[in-house]
Amino acid sequence: MSASASVWTVGVEIAGWVGATLILASYGLLSLHRVQATSPLYQWMNAIGAVGFAINGGWNHAYPSMTLNIIWLGFALYGLTRGRRAARRPR
Repeated sequence: MSASASVWTVGVEIAGWVGATLILASYGLLSLHRVQATSPLYQWMNAIGAVGFAINGGWNHAYPSMTLNIIWLGFALYGLTRGRRAARRPR
């Protein structure tokens, strides 16, 4: 394995572990009532985590995992845009 391939492999593994940590932490915070499911923090943690997992899944040819996390990212982005729209509405 070349040095550049090794650097990419390490980067992809880091992306996967960061993704796993963010998604687990966001779920833990939600379960402990430290964040709400509609909060930007929760949605961003899930979005960034899903990107890390999708990168790792694609690199490792784990296409079901990659697909799941692309969909997960879509849900998180939807939650973020929906939250922004709700915040702009007059009360």
